[in-house]
Amino acid sequence: MRRTDRLFDIIQILRDGKLHRAQDIADRLEVSVRTIYRDMDTLTASGVPVEGERGVGYMVRDQITLPPLNLTPQELEALNLGMAIVAEAADPDLKSAALSLADKIDAVLPTETIAAADAWKFAVYPFADAARGFTHMPPVRAAIKSRQKLRISYRRIDGTLTERTIRPLHMEYWGRVWTLTAWCELRSGFRVFRIDLIEDLTALPELFTDEPGKRLADFDPAT
Repeated sequence: MRRTDRLFDIIQILRDGKLHRAQDIADRLEVSVRTIYRDMDTLTASGVPVEGERGVGYMVRDQITLPPLNLTPQELEALNLGMAIVAEAADPDLKSAALSLADKIDAVLPTETIAAADAWKFAVYPFADAARGFTHMPPVRAAIKSRQKLRISYRRIDGTLTERTIRPLHMEYWGRVWTLTAWCELRSGFRVFRIDLIEDLTALPELFTDEPGKRLADFDPAT
């Protein structure tokens, strides 16, 4: 598992706001406790409000604010797309400026919430990952609004390509990478997909309605 993917998994664990021991996280992710300590240091340095210490446990609680700006998801998408394009440019000065700007934004960026759980950002993904995901943002957003099922080809972390039919429910920002919370019909459960790992996407003619157990309000990130 790549380190960035493991950091994403750690955030998924911590987002319930409860105290988690490093040993428990290490057992769940099948790594050493020493690795978890290093990952926590990385998340803290990246601006994630992690509280706790070695031998006690870790949790995420405090929100980050960005006064006086309030960015909509669409404005944030446009901002990140611009930085992603500039960061891939050949001009070293522009690339340096884009990375510097991203660090400043990542340090104070407000987060969104899903249901009762807080979602947190971290600035560890390269811009190339963000650029790959932006092409799918418009159809995903449209499908969420129209409550339209999607068929996606998704590249799992281990490299395996899978085909899924999903009910898209909510997009959220994690610091240069967007994720999609959805009900996966293949797994008969909620799944959180990284949008940059979606290889292909097709909107299906089939619409979906709220069903108990399959709504965004029923999603528990701790399970």
